[in-house]
Amino acid sequence: MSLLSPACRDALQHWLASQSALNGAAENTLTAYRGDVGEFLSFMTLHFGSPQGLGALQDITISDMRAWMAESRNSGTGARSLARKLSAVKSFYRWLAEREGFEPSAVLMARAPKFQKKLPRPLAAEAAKAVLDTVELQSQSDWVAARDVAVVTLLYGCGLRISEALRLQGKDAPIAAVLRITGKGGKERIVPVINAARGAVDRYLSLCPHSLDHNGPLFRGVRGGALNPRLIQGVMAKARAQLGLPATATPHALRHSFATHLLEAGGDLRAIQELLGHASLSTTQAYTAVNTAHLMEIYNRTHPKA
Repeated sequence: MSLLSPACRDALQHWLASQSALNGAAENTLTAYRGDVGEFLSFMTLHFGSPQGLGALQDITISDMRAWMAESRNSGTGARSLARKLSAVKSFYRWLAEREGFEPSAVLMARAPKFQKKLPRPLAAEAAKAVLDTVELQSQSDWVAARDVAVVTLLYGCGLRISEALRLQGKDAPIAAVLRITGKGGKERIVPVINAARGAVDRYLSLCPHSLDHNGPLFRGVRGGALNPRLIQGVMAKARAQLGLPATATPHALRHSFATHLLEAGGDLRAIQELLGHASLSTTQAYTAVNTAHLMEIYNRTHPKA
């Protein structure tokens, strides 16, 4: 970032502020954007031999873009990561072009490298149920065991991200039939809560030794502070080891399992999108690919002509 001209630094900072204010970008997203676009602008400084003002950025050609992408690949950046970086750069350039009044076509025409999109890795329904049962066995303390079961049941039963479950507060208890969840980018959604999840949280509440403040965290650590997500990740790691499940059986895999099992049961893709809080239907459509892959596996294994 020290290679950048003051004008470039200011433009980058203003763009990041706009992403936060207008699009509700999360802090982690802003950090990634800052690194990706800052890296691109720094490369252009070295590429042209001097710090570039905003005027020079308007003259970047498709050849310059290819040089940056080639250097990124040569330095070990994978195709998926480079596609992410290019997306951030294009977003910055759309904003900059509108603000400065120039045509950003050379940057926007740059094509991201092709890569094989990773499909979600859900658990089978039987495995997901076994995980819930096994998580309870990982602690000698009844209230800690009940807490861990309550969290993972919310992940699988409601499709919550672990960060969303751990952001629940004392005022959310007892858990109602529906929860208002604030997800990525500040996007709110309404999530129905199955009876098993409500029951698991009620049991935790009845055993928890800590007083739960109205605006304090619902799920507490042993010393009374907010529960660290790494503890739930660790509990899941122990459970999957005991069950012989793969390393992909993480807390987030329970969210994937929630979506996949709803789809397999005939759930509507648009409804599942709303339940998961996906901004784009294309994100949710990955689960149709999972379902198709599962069906083809059964077909190839059982069809007499296979």
